[in-house]
Amino acid sequence: MPAVAPVPLSDPRFVSDPPGFYAWMRAEHGPVVPVLAAGGVPAWLVIGYRELHHVLSNPAVFARSSRRWNGWGGVPPDWPLNPVLVPLPNLLSAEGEEHRRRTKAVNDALDGADPHEVQAVTTRICDRLIDGFCTAGRADLRAEYAARLPMLVLGWMYGLDGPRAEELAAQMTAVFDATGAEALRAHEKIAAGVHALIAERRARPGPDVVSRLIADPIGHGDEDLVAELVAVLGGGDQPTGEWIGNALRLMLTDERFSASLSGARSSVRDALSEVLWEDSPSQIVAGRFPVHDVVLGHHHVRAGDLLLMGYAAANQDPVVRGHGDSTNHAHLSFAHGEHSCPYMARTLAETIAVTGIEVLLDRLPDLELAIAPDQVRWRPSPWVRGVASLPVTFTPTSPPGAF
Repeated sequence: MPAVAPVPLSDPRFVSDPPGFYAWMRAEHGPVVPVLAAGGVPAWLVIGYRELHHVLSNPAVFARSSRRWNGWGGVPPDWPLNPVLVPLPNLLSAEGEEHRRRTKAVNDALDGADPHEVQAVTTRICDRLIDGFCTAGRADLRAEYAARLPMLVLGWMYGLDGPRAEELAAQMTAVFDATGAEALRAHEKIAAGVHALIAERRARPGPDVVSRLIADPIGHGDEDLVAELVAVLGGGDQPTGEWIGNALRLMLTDERFSASLSGARSSVRDALSEVLWEDSPSQIVAGRFPVHDVVLGHHHVRAGDLLLMGYAAANQDPVVRGHGDSTNHAHLSFAHGEHSCPYMARTLAETIAVTGIEVLLDRLPDLELAIAPDQVRWRPSPWVRGVASLPVTFTPTSPPGAF
């Protein structure tokens, strides 16, 4: 049987028609797909729900540390996936007991924030963002709201002011959307900004995530702190912003939600849950590395091969498709197993997303999409799933207290 050509991750169908493309890949290759990352670097994309669940559930066989990758000799220094795959001293690269220690330290640092205060601050930030466009009667909810909110909340939790948090958000977008040297420069700017913040907190500790992580008994050095704090920012900013944007798109285009936008608090959680099945913000995540040769999805995968986690594709696998409703939480959008999204990070993302949409709908209950639903365009990335823009109209209002 002739070999089937690998699928390039640059294929535009990852953006234009993910469900159709996943179905085609499943028919052509099965649950595990040979793919080519940037620069023609080979990898395996796991799109079967059972296969991905198996990989995520067995870290002793499918290890997390990219030090195990057998492809390091074939990538240049400016390879755009270096920020994602270069081994760093953080929970993303750690394994075993080290991973458990690092995860506990991150959870403790996040958990140190009072949840009621986090929600109150999130509400204030939402109101401030809405005040910036509510008099205009129109807005791009992605650029002016969904893409800004998570990093502003995270910035407050880190002890950053608004402008510095906004700059971090812009650089994080470049890491995901840019290519080559531009993506690497953006990542370097993020790391430099976090390093400067660590120096400030060592000199003047405060009631913030950075200070708590510095003081944790794990005893992080600056290199560990930068790597850990950047990882939390990356995992909390982009996916949460796209989660909000995708849920708003669903609520504005689907009659099940659009007829009840005003005061529809229960619908908000339903929409957010459905999006995790249908338009998962994290489409593809790197990676896992077999510790020995394995057979996965009828393919022979060598020790050290790069496995990419196709969360969005697995969620749409016919094996589980019929169970993808708002009451079923078996989706893999937060991963699974010991390397899943840390519990407190997941809780924080949900607080930001639910509060962000509820406050918006309370303030602007007659929101309407300003373009036809089929004109909504998506970000040009196989890694994240999010709208490129979300233009809306509404009745202009004055900010509270303006008179």
